[in-house]
Amino acid sequence: MTHLKVTLRKSSIGSSERQIANLRGLGLRRIGHSRVLENTPAVRGMVKKVIHLLTVDEVDGSDAE
Repeated sequence: MTHLKVTLRKSSIGSSERQIANLRGLGLRRIGHSRVLENTPAVRGMVKKVIHLLTVDEVDGSDAE
């Protein structure tokens, strides 16, 4: 299974409450913070809402651990 490496690249200052909640739901707290998440429809939907603040890389399941 593939995973997504999601990194926060821009500040959430000035973003809506819903976008900030999405960032918290993804587990991103500060600029430069990265998380490796499963590539599910729910995660992809959350990423899509805040894609302008993130960089996203697809990694193999073996690389994610």
